[in-house]
Amino acid sequence: MAIKCFEDIVAWQKAQDFSVFIYKSFGDLKDWDFRSQICRASVSISNNIAEGFDRGTKPEFKRFLYISLASTSEVKSMLYLAKRLNYVDEITFITLLSQAQEISKITNGLIKSIA
Repeated sequence: MAIKCFEDIVAWQKAQDFSVFIYKSFGDLKDWDFRSQICRASVSISNNIAEGFDRGTKPEFKRFLYISLASTSEVKSMLYLAKRLNYVDEITFITLLSQAQEISKITNGLIKSIA
């Protein structure tokens, strides 16, 4: 079955859920710069999937998937820092990191599936 709209893309769906969890996990953080950056990076994951899909060409879609993948890596890096700064507890860190890794795997699979 061909994907007809970006909302059907599993990576996009998971990235949306991930952003909600990021916002909830860091919403009360007093370090505004950190909170803003991790939230913006998390939103960038799903936004780039959507934007790339709606560009309408495989090369453009693939290019935006790589950008989405880079945003996922940015969030993962920030999660490690958040853990070191005690901005998140161990369980939240592990949960968020696991979600980010899953999104990366799905996005990589999608990239490989595009001819």
